[in-house]
Amino acid sequence: MVFDAPPAQSTAHAWMPSSPCGPGCIDPVDEIGTARVIGRLLGVAGLLVSFPVVNVVTPRGRREQLQRRYARTVLSCLGIRLRVVDNRGDGRPDAGRSTDARFGDPGEGLLIVAGHIGWTDVVVLAAVQPLGFVARADMVDWPLLGGLAKLMRVIPIERERLRELPGVVARIGERLASGDRIAVFPEGTTWCGRAYGTMRPALFQAAVDTATSVQPVRLRYLDARGTQSTIPGFVGDDSFGSSAKRVLRSRGMVAEVVLAPVEYPGLDRRDLARRCEQAVRGADLSRHGAIEASEWIEATATRVQDPESVETEATQAVRRPSRLRPFRRSGRRAAGHQAVEGSAAAQA
Repeated sequence: MVFDAPPAQSTAHAWMPSSPCGPGCIDPVDEIGTARVIGRLLGVAGLLVSFPVVNVVTPRGRREQLQRRYARTVLSCLGIRLRVVDNRGDGRPDAGRSTDARFGDPGEGLLIVAGHIGWTDVVVLAAVQPLGFVARADMVDWPLLGGLAKLMRVIPIERERLRELPGVVARIGERLASGDRIAVFPEGTTWCGRAYGTMRPALFQAAVDTATSVQPVRLRYLDARGTQSTIPGFVGDDSFGSSAKRVLRSRGMVAEVVLAPVEYPGLDRRDLARRCEQAVRGADLSRHGAIEASEWIEATATRVQDPESVETEATQAVRRPSRLRPFRRSGRRAAGHQAVEGSAAAQA
């Protein structure tokens, strides 16, 4: 079985999100033995192969519980423990650190936004509560995870094709209006976890159009010593095979999901994106400065320039596609496909 994902496409437009993170950002792996790695791999494969059948025979009213249990078991097979911290402070009985916290009530539309580190993010978020995702289009072709992506009704997005973004925003809006929970990664690409990019406002327009609340999520991975780890980072020239091998060999990994207070959509997607970024980054904003547009970010021991923090003259000189016009409001909310502008690049 071939595990390598298709090679990355070259940049197709000037606003396509990019990350400076690469192999130098990835921590050394505290490896387990080969026998345990094989056991983990067989466990994950067995779960993903059996899931479609078990899901079909399970009564509809119990499928969410089944899907959540499966996602948590997949994490366990990967050697990743789940920690959920609920900081919403809204009187929920599962507030604080809890393994039972969920994003929201069934049937209520909710947009979940988080930073993007690697392919394990999808499994981690689904282990909190089953939900749909906006994900890179070629994910459906990946071994094992591709079948799961189809069952989860992933909304595919091709970052290279900016003109398709309005249709993606419209589909997200339709799903939110029907009561679905949809997760998006507004940075538009993966980062190592210690460094990160700016949350692009484009996909937030779906929440504005449908008056849907947004759940900001801070997601990070910790090693056995409680130190933030970049091992799950899917960055640079990483293939799915090399990334999966690294995760399967790792020891004592913890995925920490922090649920920040829910943000109401308001009328401005840019303001909504800023508020969610503030909620997700917290105190890190003063150091990394995604909102404050500081010139440098830290990526492990390597100092790298954030391509999202400074507009270059070349970018400013690029002419926007004629079909994608700036967002203009005249007393009513514009449709999502009218609200996307070139600077809000397609998300990964």
